[in-house]
Amino acid sequence: MRPAHIILSVLAAASGLLFIHACNTRTQAREPDKSPEAALLAVDSTAIPNDKYGEAVRYGQELMYRTAYYIGPNGVNGRYLGNKMNCTNCHQNGGTKPYSFNLMLSHEQYPQYRAREGKVLTMAERVNNCVMRPHNGKPLPLDSKEMVAFLAYFRWINSFVPKDKPHRGGKNLEIVLPDTAANPLRGEALYAQHCAQCHGKNGEGLLLADQQGYAYPPLWGPYGYQPGSSMHRIIKQAQWLKANMPYDKASWNKPFLTDAEALDIAAFVNDDKIHPRPDPENFDYPHIEEKALDYDRGPFIDTFSADMHKYGPYPPIVEYWKTKGLKYSY
Repeated sequence: MRPAHIILSVLAAASGLLFIHACNTRTQAREPDKSPEAALLAVDSTAIPNDKYGEAVRYGQELMYRTAYYIGPNGVNGRYLGNKMNCTNCHQNGGTKPYSFNLMLSHEQYPQYRAREGKVLTMAERVNNCVMRPHNGKPLPLDSKEMVAFLAYFRWINSFVPKDKPHRGGKNLEIVLPDTAANPLRGEALYAQHCAQCHGKNGEGLLLADQQGYAYPPLWGPYGYQPGSSMHRIIKQAQWLKANMPYDKASWNKPFLTDAEALDIAAFVNDDKIHPRPDPENFDYPHIEEKALDYDRGPFIDTFSADMHKYGPYPPIVEYWKTKGLKYSY
């Protein structure tokens, strides 16, 4: 990457309020050890090899930071995305920032069963899920230069995951689910206070000077993510917000927002009554007993309403699933 591109990429990475899940499995994996001795996941970009494989890795890194430039609506190497968001707007630092939908474990985690599709997906299919859903695009050919580059990059960053000692930062930060529902009205006030200065009063985001990507991505509207995306799930978004937003105030080990505030902001951003967004063809989850607790599209296996699945309070839903012996996720 050229230095100017790195600067723009870091700005974009630091600013994203969006999130695209690295994994959305049916059951919750145990969070890696957070003790002081556990290593934070990190990479050294100077270690990319100077060979043909390294060329693919470098292009994959570029695709993570400048996705829209290469394969966006006006992409120089193909037009696959339906919007101008970059992968790093959510998977910050090119998918290597701890607790920011980190992708460093993805190479070793796939193929994996995904409840949303109800089948086992390859890593390439998972990449295309993001291309088609949050990016509102069309799938990359599985043998394309871009797909090979993405996969090469994921393999390379996975090589930095410690195999012989505990590690942390590969999953979302945990939040405590309150006994009250997330509130879009409270979230609206918090959004105006902490988010609107970057993402806009109307959630429109801010394009970079070259108009080829976002410094601050849109949160709703025609160029936002689809309903049914993981980012549209309030608990998922709140976990990401806690570790990363506001970008100039929060860090994974010193969050700025409380758990309740993060949930309220996510509730406002994802309030479909006031915030339109692109319509997907379907909402998936063919097996209703595998739906995430905060997924708000019925039918449901339990007796709770769509609004309660979306906004909570979530503890009664958790308790119901536990008493029925059902495996739950969020």
